[in-house]
Amino acid sequence: MTNKLQQYFPMIRTREEVLKEIESKAKLSMIYYGWNPEEQEEFLNFCTGVRGVKIMYDFMIKEILNPESSPERVDELLSLLLKQKVKTIDILPNDGTRLADESSLLITDIVVQLETGSIANLEIQKVGYYFPGERSACYSADLLLRQYKRVRGMKGKKFSYRDIKQVYTIVFFENSPKEFKEYTEDYIHRFMQKSNTGVNINLLQEYLFIPLDIFKKIQQNEDGSIKIENRLEAWLAFFSVDDPESVITLIEKYPDFKEMYEQVYDVCRNIEEVMQMFSKELLELDRNTVKLMIDDMQKELEEQKKEKKQLDEELRRKKVQLSQKDEELSQKDEELSQKDEELSQKDEELSQKAEEIRRLKEELEREKNK
Repeated sequence: MTNKLQQYFPMIRTREEVLKEIESKAKLSMIYYGWNPEEQEEFLNFCTGVRGVKIMYDFMIKEILNPESSPERVDELLSLLLKQKVKTIDILPNDGTRLADESSLLITDIVVQLETGSIANLEIQKVGYYFPGERSACYSADLLLRQYKRVRGMKGKKFSYRDIKQVYTIVFFENSPKEFKEYTEDYIHRFMQKSNTGVNINLLQEYLFIPLDIFKKIQQNEDGSIKIENRLEAWLAFFSVDDPESVITLIEKYPDFKEMYEQVYDVCRNIEEVMQMFSKELLELDRNTVKLMIDDMQKELEEQKKEKKQLDEELRRKKVQLSQKDEELSQKDEELSQKDEELSQKDEELSQKAEEIRRLKEELEREKNK
Protein backbone atom coordinates (compact mmCIF):
# COMPACT_ATOMS: atom_id res chain seq x y z
CA MET A 1 0.00 0.00 0.00
CA THR A 2 1.40 3.41 -0.97
CA ASN A 3 2.17 5.58 2.03
CA LYS A 4 0.90 9.03 1.10
CA LEU A 5 2.25 10.59 4.28
CA GLN A 6 5.92 9.71 3.75
CA GLN A 7 6.40 12.65 1.39
CA TYR A 8 5.32 14.94 4.24
CA PHE A 9 7.00 13.01 7.05
CA PRO A 10 10.17 11.29 5.80
CA MET A 11 10.94 10.00 9.31
CA ILE A 12 8.08 7.48 8.98
CA ARG A 13 9.45 3.96 9.00
CA THR A 14 8.27 1.25 6.67
CA ARG A 15 6.41 -1.85 7.77
CA GLU A 16 9.45 -3.97 6.95
CA GLU A 17 11.73 -1.80 9.10
CA VAL A 18 9.42 -1.94 12.08
CA LEU A 19 8.95 -5.71 11.83
CA LYS A 20 12.70 -6.23 11.42
CA GLU A 21 13.42 -4.38 14.68
CA ILE A 22 10.70 -6.32 16.48
CA GLU A 23 12.06 -9.66 15.23
CA SER A 24 15.61 -8.70 16.27
CA LYS A 25 14.72 -8.48 19.98
CA ALA A 26 13.16 -11.36 21.89
CA LYS A 27 11.44 -8.99 24.33
CA LEU A 28 9.72 -7.07 21.54
CA SER A 29 8.76 -10.26 19.71
CA MET A 30 7.18 -11.64 22.87
CA ILE A 31 5.11 -8.49 23.29
CA TYR A 32 4.13 -8.27 19.61
CA TYR A 33 3.07 -11.90 19.21
CA GLY A 34 1.17 -11.69 22.49
CA TRP A 35 -1.28 -9.38 20.75
CA ASN A 36 -4.09 -10.64 18.56
CA PRO A 37 -3.82 -10.04 14.76
CA GLU A 38 -6.07 -6.97 14.86
CA GLU A 39 -3.92 -5.37 17.57
CA GLN A 40 -0.73 -6.20 15.65
CA GLU A 41 -2.16 -4.54 12.55
CA GLU A 42 -3.28 -1.49 14.48
CA PHE A 43 0.20 -1.07 15.96
CA LEU A 44 1.92 -1.37 12.57
CA ASN A 45 -0.52 1.06 10.96
CA PHE A 46 0.07 3.51 13.77
CA CYS A 47 3.86 3.38 13.52
CA THR A 48 4.09 3.39 9.73
CA GLY A 49 1.35 5.91 8.91
CA VAL A 50 -0.10 3.70 6.19
CA ARG A 51 -3.61 4.56 7.30
CA GLY A 52 -2.86 7.94 8.74
CA VAL A 53 -2.13 8.55 12.39
CA LYS A 54 -4.41 8.11 15.37
CA ILE A 55 -3.80 10.76 18.02
CA MET A 56 -6.27 9.44 20.59
CA TYR A 57 -3.82 7.37 22.60
CA ASP A 58 -3.02 8.45 26.14
CA PHE A 59 0.73 8.63 25.54
CA MET A 60 0.21 10.66 22.36
CA ILE A 61 -2.17 13.21 23.83
CA LYS A 62 0.11 13.73 26.82
CA GLU A 63 3.00 14.30 24.42
CA ILE A 64 1.10 16.84 22.33
CA LEU A 65 -0.96 18.64 25.00
CA ASN A 66 1.69 19.08 27.65
CA PRO A 67 1.07 22.32 29.59
CA GLU A 68 4.70 22.35 30.72
CA SER A 69 6.47 21.86 27.38
CA SER A 70 3.82 23.32 25.04
CA PRO A 71 1.58 25.69 27.05
CA GLU A 72 0.76 27.69 23.91
CA ARG A 73 -1.14 24.68 22.50
CA VAL A 74 -3.29 24.32 25.60
CA ASP A 75 -3.81 28.10 25.66
CA GLU A 76 -5.00 28.18 22.06
CA LEU A 77 -7.32 25.21 22.42
CA LEU A 78 -8.90 26.62 25.59
CA SER A 79 -9.19 30.09 24.04
CA LEU A 80 -11.06 28.66 21.05
CA LEU A 81 -13.36 26.58 23.20
CA LEU A 82 -14.10 29.27 25.79
CA LYS A 83 -14.32 32.05 23.19
CA GLN A 84 -11.95 34.27 25.14
CA LYS A 85 -8.21 34.78 25.30
CA VAL A 86 -6.78 32.63 28.10
CA LYS A 87 -3.33 31.90 29.44
CA THR A 88 -2.40 28.99 31.72
CA ILE A 89 -0.15 29.86 34.65
CA ASP A 90 -0.18 26.66 36.67
CA ILE A 91 -0.84 22.93 36.39
CA LEU A 92 -2.92 21.51 39.21
CA PRO A 93 -3.08 17.94 40.49
CA ASN A 94 -6.07 16.25 38.90
CA ASP A 95 -6.80 13.39 41.27
CA GLY A 96 -9.24 15.17 43.61
CA THR A 97 -12.12 12.83 44.30
CA ARG A 98 -11.81 10.96 41.01
CA LEU A 99 -12.54 7.28 41.37
CA ALA A 100 -9.65 4.98 40.57
CA ASP A 101 -11.75 2.62 38.48
CA GLU A 102 -12.63 5.44 36.08
CA SER A 103 -9.03 5.98 34.97
CA SER A 104 -9.25 3.33 32.25
CA LEU A 105 -12.01 5.25 30.51
CA LEU A 106 -9.95 8.43 30.31
CA ILE A 107 -7.44 9.19 27.60
CA THR A 108 -6.17 12.25 29.39
CA ASP A 109 -7.18 14.63 32.16
CA ILE A 110 -5.54 18.05 32.49
CA VAL A 111 -6.37 20.62 35.16
CA VAL A 112 -4.87 24.09 34.75
CA GLN A 113 -5.24 27.45 36.44
CA LEU A 114 -5.72 30.39 34.11
CA GLU A 115 -4.30 33.87 34.39
CA THR A 116 -7.71 35.14 35.53
CA GLY A 117 -7.75 32.71 38.45
CA SER A 118 -10.28 30.43 36.77
CA ILE A 119 -9.72 26.67 36.63
CA ALA A 120 -10.20 24.59 33.50
CA ASN A 121 -10.44 20.81 33.54
CA LEU A 122 -9.73 19.40 30.08
CA GLU A 123 -10.75 15.75 29.88
CA ILE A 124 -10.69 13.38 26.91
CA GLN A 125 -12.67 10.16 27.21
CA LYS A 126 -12.23 7.15 24.96
CA VAL A 127 -15.76 5.99 25.66
CA GLY A 128 -18.36 8.25 27.23
CA TYR A 129 -19.37 7.38 30.77
CA TYR A 130 -22.89 6.69 31.85
CA PHE A 131 -24.44 9.72 33.57
CA PRO A 132 -22.08 12.28 31.95
CA GLY A 133 -23.96 15.22 33.47
CA GLU A 134 -24.02 13.91 37.01
CA ARG A 135 -20.35 12.93 37.15
CA SER A 136 -19.19 16.15 35.46
CA ALA A 137 -21.18 18.16 38.01
CA CYS A 138 -19.50 16.24 40.84
CA TYR A 139 -15.98 16.92 39.54
CA SER A 140 -16.82 20.53 38.77
CA ALA A 141 -18.00 20.94 42.36
CA ASP A 142 -14.78 19.32 43.57
CA LEU A 143 -12.66 21.77 41.55
CA LEU A 144 -14.71 24.70 42.84
CA LEU A 145 -14.24 23.58 46.44
CA ARG A 146 -10.51 23.08 45.91
CA GLN A 147 -10.26 26.61 44.52
CA TYR A 148 -12.22 27.98 47.48
CA LYS A 149 -9.93 26.28 50.01
CA ARG A 150 -6.79 27.40 48.21
CA VAL A 151 -7.86 31.02 47.76
CA ARG A 152 -9.20 31.31 51.29
CA GLY A 153 -5.96 29.89 52.62
CA MET A 154 -3.96 32.46 50.63
CA LYS A 155 -6.18 35.47 51.41
CA GLY A 156 -6.93 34.74 55.05
CA LYS A 157 -9.08 37.48 56.59
CA LYS A 158 -9.01 39.42 53.32
CA PHE A 159 -10.88 36.62 51.59
CA SER A 160 -14.03 37.51 49.65
CA TYR A 161 -16.26 35.28 47.56
CA ARG A 162 -15.49 37.65 44.70
CA ASP A 163 -12.04 36.02 44.70
CA ILE A 164 -13.55 32.72 43.50
CA LYS A 165 -13.42 32.54 39.72
CA GLN A 166 -15.10 30.50 37.01
CA VAL A 167 -14.59 26.74 36.82
CA TYR A 168 -14.74 25.17 33.34
CA THR A 169 -15.28 21.45 32.79
CA ILE A 170 -14.45 20.51 29.19
CA VAL A 171 -15.04 16.92 28.07
CA PHE A 172 -14.13 15.43 24.69
CA PHE A 173 -15.68 12.08 23.77
CA GLU A 174 -14.00 9.86 21.17
CA ASN A 175 -17.18 7.77 21.28
CA SER A 176 -20.01 9.82 22.71
CA PRO A 177 -22.67 8.67 25.22
CA LYS A 178 -26.20 8.04 24.00
CA GLU A 179 -27.41 11.40 25.37
CA PHE A 180 -25.59 13.13 22.49
CA LYS A 181 -26.46 10.69 19.69
CA GLU A 182 -29.80 12.34 18.98
CA TYR A 183 -28.16 15.71 18.27
CA THR A 184 -26.60 14.91 14.93
CA GLU A 185 -26.20 18.54 13.85
CA ASP A 186 -24.30 19.80 16.92
CA TYR A 187 -20.84 18.90 18.15
CA ILE A 188 -20.31 21.48 20.91
CA HIS A 189 -22.74 21.57 23.81
CA ARG A 190 -22.37 24.43 26.33
CA PHE A 191 -24.04 24.39 29.73
CA MET A 192 -24.31 27.11 32.35
CA GLN A 193 -26.77 27.87 35.11
CA LYS A 194 -29.35 30.58 34.40
CA SER A 195 -32.37 31.91 36.21
CA ASN A 196 -35.87 31.40 34.85
CA THR A 197 -36.70 34.99 35.89
CA GLY A 198 -33.69 36.77 34.42
CA VAL A 199 -31.97 37.44 37.74
CA ASN A 200 -28.23 37.60 36.98
CA ILE A 201 -25.96 35.96 39.54
CA ASN A 202 -22.68 34.24 38.82
CA LEU A 203 -22.89 30.54 39.75
CA LEU A 204 -19.32 29.97 38.51
CA GLN A 205 -19.66 26.52 36.90
CA GLU A 206 -19.68 26.05 33.13
CA TYR A 207 -19.48 22.89 31.02
CA LEU A 208 -18.53 22.04 27.44
CA PHE A 209 -19.11 18.62 25.91
CA ILE A 210 -17.58 17.83 22.50
CA PRO A 211 -18.54 14.47 20.87
CA LEU A 212 -15.75 13.96 18.31
CA ASP A 213 -17.53 11.09 16.55
CA ILE A 214 -20.45 13.41 15.76
CA PHE A 215 -18.03 16.15 14.65
CA LYS A 216 -16.52 13.71 12.12
CA LYS A 217 -19.93 12.83 10.69
CA ILE A 218 -20.97 16.47 10.40
CA GLN A 219 -17.71 17.60 8.78
CA GLN A 220 -17.23 14.66 6.42
CA ASN A 221 -17.61 15.47 2.74
CA GLU A 222 -19.20 13.08 0.26
CA ASP A 223 -15.77 11.98 -1.00
CA GLY A 224 -14.74 11.02 2.55
CA SER A 225 -12.48 14.03 3.13
CA ILE A 226 -12.88 16.30 6.13
CA LYS A 227 -14.20 19.87 5.96
CA ILE A 228 -12.08 22.31 7.99
CA GLU A 229 -13.04 25.98 7.97
CA ASN A 230 -11.45 27.44 11.13
CA ARG A 231 -8.85 26.82 13.85
CA LEU A 232 -11.25 25.12 16.25
CA GLU A 233 -12.34 22.69 13.54
CA ALA A 234 -8.66 22.09 12.80
CA TRP A 235 -8.04 21.08 16.42
CA LEU A 236 -11.09 18.81 16.49
CA ALA A 237 -10.01 17.23 13.20
CA PHE A 238 -6.51 16.71 14.64
CA PHE A 239 -8.05 14.78 17.54
CA SER A 240 -10.56 12.76 15.55
CA VAL A 241 -9.43 12.01 11.96
CA ASP A 242 -6.77 9.43 11.15
CA ASP A 243 -6.98 8.80 7.41
CA PRO A 244 -4.05 10.10 5.28
CA GLU A 245 -6.24 12.31 3.07
CA SER A 246 -7.70 14.18 6.06
CA VAL A 247 -4.29 14.55 7.70
CA ILE A 248 -2.92 16.04 4.47
CA THR A 249 -5.93 18.36 4.17
CA LEU A 250 -5.30 19.59 7.71
CA ILE A 251 -1.56 20.25 7.42
CA GLU A 252 -1.89 21.93 4.03
CA LYS A 253 -4.51 24.34 5.38
CA TYR A 254 -2.85 24.81 8.77
CA PRO A 255 0.88 24.00 8.36
CA ASP A 256 1.69 24.44 12.07
CA PHE A 257 -0.16 21.16 12.81
CA LYS A 258 2.57 19.40 10.82
CA GLU A 259 4.94 19.95 13.75
CA MET A 260 2.61 18.00 16.04
CA TYR A 261 2.39 15.10 13.59
CA GLU A 262 6.19 15.13 13.32
CA GLN A 263 6.33 14.87 17.09
CA VAL A 264 4.09 11.81 16.90
CA TYR A 265 6.26 10.09 14.30
CA ASP A 266 9.43 10.92 16.21
CA VAL A 267 7.93 9.11 19.19
CA CYS A 268 7.06 6.17 16.91
CA ARG A 269 10.74 5.69 16.03
CA ASN A 270 11.37 4.38 19.55
CA ILE A 271 9.68 1.04 18.90
CA GLU A 272 10.39 -0.48 22.30
CA GLU A 273 8.93 2.43 24.24
CA VAL A 274 5.92 2.72 21.96
CA MET A 275 5.21 -1.01 22.23
CA GLN A 276 5.23 -0.81 26.01
CA MET A 277 2.88 2.18 25.99
CA PHE A 278 0.69 0.50 23.40
CA SER A 279 0.50 -2.64 25.58
CA LYS A 280 -0.54 -0.53 28.54
CA GLU A 281 -3.14 1.14 26.36
CA LEU A 282 -4.56 -2.25 25.33
CA LEU A 283 -4.64 -3.38 28.96
CA GLU A 284 -6.54 -0.25 29.94
CA LEU A 285 -8.89 -0.81 27.01
CA ASP A 286 -9.56 -4.37 28.23
CA ARG A 287 -10.31 -3.03 31.70
CA ASN A 288 -12.47 -0.41 30.11
CA THR A 289 -14.38 -3.02 28.11
CA VAL A 290 -14.95 -5.17 31.19
CA LYS A 291 -16.15 -2.18 33.19
CA LEU A 292 -18.53 -1.13 30.43
CA MET A 293 -19.83 -4.69 30.19
CA ILE A 294 -20.44 -4.64 33.95
CA ASP A 295 -22.11 -1.24 33.67
CA ASP A 296 -24.25 -2.47 30.76
CA MET A 297 -25.25 -5.59 32.68
CA GLN A 298 -25.99 -3.55 35.80
CA LYS A 299 -28.03 -1.09 33.79
CA GLU A 300 -29.89 -3.92 32.05
CA LEU A 301 -30.56 -5.56 35.43
CA GLU A 302 -31.86 -2.27 36.83
CA GLU A 303 -34.09 -1.82 33.78
CA GLN A 304 -35.37 -5.38 34.13
CA LYS A 305 -36.06 -4.79 37.82
CA LYS A 306 -37.86 -1.58 36.95
CA GLU A 307 -39.84 -3.37 34.24
CA LYS A 308 -40.69 -6.21 36.65
CA LYS A 309 -41.78 -3.68 39.25
CA GLN A 310 -44.00 -2.01 36.66
CA LEU A 311 -45.43 -5.39 35.61
CA ASP A 312 -46.02 -6.34 39.26
CA GLU A 313 -47.78 -3.05 39.84
CA GLU A 314 -49.85 -3.55 36.69
CA LEU A 315 -50.72 -7.09 37.80
CA ARG A 316 -51.68 -5.78 41.24
CA ARG A 317 -53.95 -3.17 39.64
CA LYS A 318 -55.49 -5.84 37.41
CA LYS A 319 -56.14 -8.04 40.44
CA VAL A 320 -57.75 -5.13 42.26
CA GLN A 321 -59.84 -4.40 39.18
CA LEU A 322 -60.83 -8.08 38.87
CA SER A 323 -61.67 -8.19 42.56
CA GLN A 324 -63.83 -5.11 42.10
CA LYS A 325 -65.44 -6.72 39.06
CA ASP A 326 -66.05 -9.93 41.03
CA GLU A 327 -67.65 -7.89 43.80
CA GLU A 328 -69.78 -6.02 41.27
CA LEU A 329 -70.79 -9.32 39.62
CA SER A 330 -71.58 -10.80 42.97
CA GLN A 331 -73.78 -7.81 43.74
CA LYS A 332 -75.39 -8.17 40.31
CA ASP A 333 -76.03 -11.88 40.98
CA GLU A 334 -77.58 -11.01 44.32
CA GLU A 335 -79.75 -8.34 42.69
CA LEU A 336 -80.80 -10.81 39.97
CA SER A 337 -81.57 -13.44 42.57
CA GLN A 338 -83.74 -10.92 44.40
CA LYS A 339 -85.46 -10.04 41.13
CA ASP A 340 -86.05 -13.74 40.39
CA GLU A 341 -87.55 -14.15 43.84
CA GLU A 342 -89.76 -11.09 43.32
CA LEU A 343 -90.84 -12.42 39.92
CA SER A 344 -91.62 -15.82 41.45
CA GLN A 345 -93.75 -14.10 44.06
CA LYS A 346 -95.50 -12.10 41.34
CA ASP A 347 -96.12 -15.30 39.35
CA GLU A 348 -97.60 -16.93 42.42
CA GLU A 349 -99.77 -13.89 43.11
CA LEU A 350 -100.90 -13.86 39.48
CA SER A 351 -101.71 -17.57 39.67
CA GLN A 352 -103.73 -16.99 42.82
CA LYS A 353 -105.53 -14.07 41.16
CA ALA A 354 -106.26 -16.18 38.09
CA GLU A 355 -107.61 -19.00 40.30
CA GLU A 356 -109.75 -16.52 42.20
CA ILE A 357 -111.11 -15.08 38.94
CA ARG A 358 -111.87 -18.57 37.64
CA ARG A 359 -113.68 -19.48 40.86
CA LEU A 360 -115.70 -16.24 40.76
CA LYS A 361 -116.66 -16.87 37.14
CA GLU A 362 -117.86 -20.38 38.03
CA GLU A 363 -119.97 -19.03 40.87
CA LEU A 364 -121.38 -16.35 38.60
CA GLU A 365 -122.25 -18.96 35.98
CA ARG A 366 -124.05 -21.12 38.56
CA GLU A 367 -126.06 -18.14 39.73
CA LYS A 368 -127.16 -17.47 36.16
CA ASN A 369 -128.29 -21.09 35.67
CA LYS A 370 -130.59 -21.14 38.70
